[in-house]
Amino acid sequence: MYTRLAKVFYFITAILFIVTFLYIYASLPEEVAYEVNSSGNLVKGMSRDSLFFVSMAIFVGLNLVLVIPAKMVENQVLGRTRNLFKTGSPFRDSLLIWVYSFGGIINLNLILLVFYILRINNFGGNAPSGFDFLYYLIPLLLVGWIIALFILLGRKIQQVQGSRLERQK
Repeated sequence: MYTRLAKVFYFITAILFIVTFLYIYASLPEEVAYEVNSSGNLVKGMSRDSLFFVSMAIFVGLNLVLVIPAKMVENQVLGRTRNLFKTGSPFRDSLLIWVYSFGGIINLNLILLVFYILRINNFGGNAPSGFDFLYYLIPLLLVGWIIALFILLGRKIQQVQGSRLERQK
């Protein structure tokens, strides 16, 4: 049940990134700045088309890196992982939930990055500034999710060590 919710969250954030990126891409100037100095002048930039291809490559690359291993565990493609990730195992379900929700959080970070690029390049003075707290909140959420992975792996290691000790007795 929770795995499906994590998949829905991941899918919604992927669609939201694509829609947001295309909307913002259409409003960007031909020369897009990704770094400006304190006076607002362009320090580093690239063409709008280059930004599109780089952004899409990053989006697709990160999502493939996250989803392909999850699908391999979910479908039990590799023989070695069948014993570690048995169907119905609470660890397997927790790991799949973590991976799909982590993919969603990565997509949220990419959405935030796109909004940041829009904010830098919006010279009209009407840049959306009501979401400034997200620049700090979403990276903290990312760190929290990575800590949750280490907690999850720590529990599995304790479980494996406990089963080895029982076998030795």
